[in-house]
Amino acid sequence: MKTPLCDEQLRFQPASIEDESLNSWYIANCVLNALLSITAVIFNSVTIQALRRPSSLSNTLKTLLLSAAVSDLGVGLLVHPLHVLLLVKWLQLNSVGGPTCSTYAAFIVSGILFSSASFFGVMALSADRFLAIHLHLRYSELVTHRRVVFAVVSSWVICVVLSIIRFCVTSITAIGIITVVGIACLVASAVFYCKIYLAVRRHKKQIQTLQVQRQENAEIVANLASGKKSAVGTFYVFLVFLMCYLPMFCIFAARPISSGSKGTFGIVFSFTWTLVLLNSTLNPVIYFWKMRQIRRAIMNILRNTFPIRRRSIPFYPNAQTTVTSAAFHL
Repeated sequence: MKTPLCDEQLRFQPASIEDESLNSWYIANCVLNALLSITAVIFNSVTIQALRRPSSLSNTLKTLLLSAAVSDLGVGLLVHPLHVLLLVKWLQLNSVGGPTCSTYAAFIVSGILFSSASFFGVMALSADRFLAIHLHLRYSELVTHRRVVFAVVSSWVICVVLSIIRFCVTSITAIGIITVVGIACLVASAVFYCKIYLAVRRHKKQIQTLQVQRQENAEIVANLASGKKSAVGTFYVFLVFLMCYLPMFCIFAARPISSGSKGTFGIVFSFTWTLVLLNSTLNPVIYFWKMRQIRRAIMNILRNTFPIRRRSIPFYPNAQTTVTSAAFHL
């Protein structure tokens, strides 16, 4: 049965006449997606194992990071291979006839499912760190693990619904929904991080004041410092997210008014999708870089997986005397 996705495919796929001149771009994109699929699977699998281990991270933050890592793992396992298949079919447009509507639909729907889950995960991280900084001592009372789990499950249900609805609505309607929801979430996250920045500055002054007082304030100082570090780590996740997702929003907005060739636009469209999927490889790198607890857990996993065998060097008490005597005789 023909769906709006089939009509959309005809607008985004390249024209057959231009294929030969654009083959190198599609081949390069295929290789890039194949490599990113491997890195996304490896990095996020290790991150998930690290998050499952005991650490000083709160259960709420662990749950949000696990949800984000699972969505990024899904990108590596499913969306990247489907993108490669779609690009290969586009390369064979002249000989085979290009991808079927089901192939394009599978890529778009899975891409919407996992990328929107990652999108909502980043938004939830910004909201969680804002509440952790803003509520401070009341955070553990109001933001419970059960509520966070409920929020994560609800976000995944919304993502599934959005991916299913994509079968029924036209591309113009889908672009409108994505634009409204995306801009609202991005503005909300930007406001959260502005408030986090102001709160961190205020807490920095509090830490400086508390450090000159007695030892009983050491726990408060440690909590403030920990909240600051986790907020900075999630802020880097948000920045990388913006760099990866904004070009896609721009290409969706530019398509209705674009007058360029279908082949050129097809290349731009495929590379913006690659940039969106690249975010799934970069997120675990940021976790490793900016979150000490995750970094330690990953290092322990790597040590256990690839143990370094130390070669035992025999000890001879008279070795130095023997060497010195030999040198003397020489």
